[in-house]
Amino acid sequence: MHTAIYRTTGEKVADAVIFLFVLLLTFLILYPLLFVLFASLSDPRQIYDNPLLLWPKGFQVQSYLTIFENKDIWRSYGNTILYTTVGTALNVIMTILGAYPLSRRRFFGKNIFTFLFTFTMFFSGGLIPSYLVNQSLGIVNTMWVLILPGAISAYNLIIMRTFFQTQIPVELEESAYVDGCSDYRLLYKIVLPLSTPIVAVMVLFYGVGHWNSYFDAMIYLSDRSLYPLQLILREILIQNDFRQMVAIAIDDGYADRMVVQEGIKYAVVVVSSLPLLILYPLLSKFFEKGILVGAIKG
Repeated sequence: MHTAIYRTTGEKVADAVIFLFVLLLTFLILYPLLFVLFASLSDPRQIYDNPLLLWPKGFQVQSYLTIFENKDIWRSYGNTILYTTVGTALNVIMTILGAYPLSRRRFFGKNIFTFLFTFTMFFSGGLIPSYLVNQSLGIVNTMWVLILPGAISAYNLIIMRTFFQTQIPVELEESAYVDGCSDYRLLYKIVLPLSTPIVAVMVLFYGVGHWNSYFDAMIYLSDRSLYPLQLILREILIQNDFRQMVAIAIDDGYADRMVVQEGIKYAVVVVSSLPLLILYPLLSKFFEKGILVGAIKG
């Protein structure tokens, strides 16, 4: 027998008000993203006439065609994919190898090493010493200058260490040793399969960081063929370096150039953000569990 639960009129009204409030809040959060998408698909002249776009006005894809005709965009896109893939893989491997020993009680001196890692979160040598160190290593103006100096994030290391401490039972480790399991085999066969949420969180953190990074490239790279996508995007959005792309789209006229520039800016933002918008839903089911458990002090 199931007993029906009757809701009063006041409760139904409260539910409706809460639903409308959440719906409005969701719209306010999503609208900036939707506006950029609609603006990139609209006639650039309509963007000035309609400051609030609820759908594309004067649908066109010329801005995207103009972008894809530019070789710098394609080359920088490939560079960013390479830097993000290699850098994230190295980051996750190094963080796992650093966090797991620090999470084990039998590791001698783990508190000292944890303090040293934490110390780097608050104090660093600064930009000039970092540049001199990278220059002495011979990695300036190479892809490795964007990957090796930040191979481990102390913040992510502490989160992963806490996850290992709280979620990997000591009894499981001891039973594996009794069965003759080595440290590396224990990590690979037992610990990592149980740590999918935190590994997914690390992939997301490091991947987004590499994808959005432009400052290190601006400081250390002088070869334009090595530029990541975000550095080219910075030129387009801040320095208004449209000369090559605009020459493809129009013939002359300052007003027309300004109009074309506006459409290209929105289209470039969409193109550069698309991979992250695809990646996040794939990892979102692990994100909440991994970050909450990893942030609990063990």
